Amino acid sequence: MPQKAPVKAEIARRKSIKKAKDIAKASGLQIFFIALCFLTLLPIIYALGISFGESNSLLSSSLSLFPEKWTIDNYVSLFTDYDILTWFGNTLLLAVSTVVLVLTISIPAAYAFSRFRFRLKGAAIRFLIVLNAFPSVLSLYSVYTLIRELRLSNSIYGLLLVYVGTMAIFGLYNLKGYFDTIPYEIEEAARMDGCSTFQVIMRILLPLARPALAVTGVMVLIYVWNEYIFATTFISDPDFYTLASGLYGLQAQESTGSWPVFFAASLLVSAPILVVFMLAQRHMVSGLSAGGVKE
Repeated sequence: MPQKAPVKAEIARRKSIKKAKDIAKASGLQIFFIALCFLTLLPIIYALGISFGESNSLLSSSLSLFPEKWTIDNYVSLFTDYDILTWFGNTLLLAVSTVVLVLTISIPAAYAFSRFRFRLKGAAIRFLIVLNAFPSVLSLYSVYTLIRELRLSNSIYGLLLVYVGTMAIFGLYNLKGYFDTIPYEIEEAARMDGCSTFQVIMRILLPLARPALAVTGVMVLIYVWNEYIFATTFISDPDFYTLASGLYGLQAQESTGSWPVFFAASLLVSAPILVVFMLAQRHMVSGLSAGGVKE
């Protein structure tokens, strides 16, 4: 009996040591991730400071992240001296149209590749993957020639055609992977109840694939919102400028460009995408995790 007390004390001591180590490890990880987040946010904080500053300079003598004199004139200038609302409108039109068209094309195509068996199915999938992996810069001249022959250069419709053609393959492959995880028995039960193929897709598959649709839609939206190469190459009319073209125009001439205005525009351009991503984050995480655990 007297030996039990030292044993219990030793067990309690080991538990306290283990608990202290766990707390120290968790605290260390939290400090590390906080520092990492701060380093990640440094460029944004720096851009925010420049956008509210009066000096047209990227570096200050005091090496401070924040300006000595604060002003909102740079943000006001975006709406008075530049046509940023037109850029937003063109980009929003392109983004929404591309998302709708990509989903309209990708959903039936992904269903066909997921559920139907046909010759050269595997070869077709591999070909589409290679085609999607091909660098867009290398195909720039060919795409420009095609758009020019179709008389769609310097047009929103030309960019829309390029964006849909680029992202439709991504949408197909992403949705196909999720459709593969949905048991076929659910479709069989729906068909026994009299559902057609269209009804099965609309009433059964799409509600189940809502996270995958959110992932696809957000990724397409981000691509169109930030796309730079095609937008600056195919569009020369200021009335058709996208946000990428407009931002490029702000610094196209270094002698007349304003860095504070440029950084202010960059932050405004990034804000809508950040909001959309935060709203869709729950669906995106659930979609990615669900696709990894289903059998």
